[in-house]
Amino acid sequence: MKKIRHYYSRSLIRLMAVTAVAAFLIAGCSSQNTAPAKEVKIAVLTYDEYDTFINSMTKYMTRWSRQKEKEDGIRITLDIVGAKKSQITQNEQARKFITEKYDVLCVNLVDRTDATVIIDRAMAAGTPVIFFNREPVEEDLSRWDKLYYVGAIARQSGELQAKIITDALSDPETFSKIDVNGNGTIQYVMLEGEAGHQDTLVRTNVCTSSIVNKGFSLEKLGDEYANWDRDQARAKMRELADRYPFQIEMVIANNDDMALGAMDALEECDYPLDPFVVGINGTQDALEAIRTMKLDGSVFNDARGQGETIMEMAYSLGTDRPFPKSIEFTFDKYVFTPYSIITYDNVQRYINADN
Repeated sequence: MKKIRHYYSRSLIRLMAVTAVAAFLIAGCSSQNTAPAKEVKIAVLTYDEYDTFINSMTKYMTRWSRQKEKEDGIRITLDIVGAKKSQITQNEQARKFITEKYDVLCVNLVDRTDATVIIDRAMAAGTPVIFFNREPVEEDLSRWDKLYYVGAIARQSGELQAKIITDALSDPETFSKIDVNGNGTIQYVMLEGEAGHQDTLVRTNVCTSSIVNKGFSLEKLGDEYANWDRDQARAKMRELADRYPFQIEMVIANNDDMALGAMDALEECDYPLDPFVVGINGTQDALEAIRTMKLDGSVFNDARGQGETIMEMAYSLGTDRPFPKSIEFTFDKYVFTPYSIITYDNVQRYINADN
């Protein structure tokens, strides 16, 4: 009996030892499982840090990332850099962030036709890229399944800008106010974005052709590139005003900054006519100008929706999670937000939406 008791006591000791080791290992594993999740590093590369619309997008990106950090307890490093309109500079910025092992690049291309360098480096490193606002050519975007685009359809913006104009011209009283010389033809000037830029070409051609297709007569007095910039548009509009001192009845601008620049010039030179002025984007300054009846209309480009969608996608890619079901893809690559019309009648809704 003593030998049996001795055997069981030694067995009990062994069992207790094994149990202790197991408990230690379990505790260690548990400690690892409850460790803070990894940091998500997202780089945002813009074509120009001074673009008003792009700045509004990055504002919403920053706001979203700070809120997401609080909700999930995961640190989000969000670095936003501008390329000063140089594709070479942007290529180098992409190389730097890829080398520093950022999880995702969000790229607003300087040259939409020259994405090759960035894509090559991203593919070699396995770094997903979300292009935005400036759509790469289809052949580039189709090279890898971790390349995406977030933006809006340029044609729709031109169509809606034309609708603002044709709705106004369809009212006989408004038509007579715009057609100052009463000849039945609207004399206009066009302020375009960048030469060769997709949105410039599409917005310009679609807007004017849509107006003509509705049966209205247009006469183009002048057409100037102002590169999306308010100051450049102001200077160009001063030249046009001097060239056509009593003839400009309408100003069509490819974006709001250029529309506002045109208004600045018309006010400064005390232009004798009050042209009908329209823009595109729905920036805060444009909304205020519409509210005070200085700007006649704009086409809303959803900076908040696009910015937050980009961050949702980048966060999902950086944490190896599936994309939210709320994000609707076209051909598994593209996410488009719709444009909408802003006039004096509904501008307050857009102003309130940002508050």
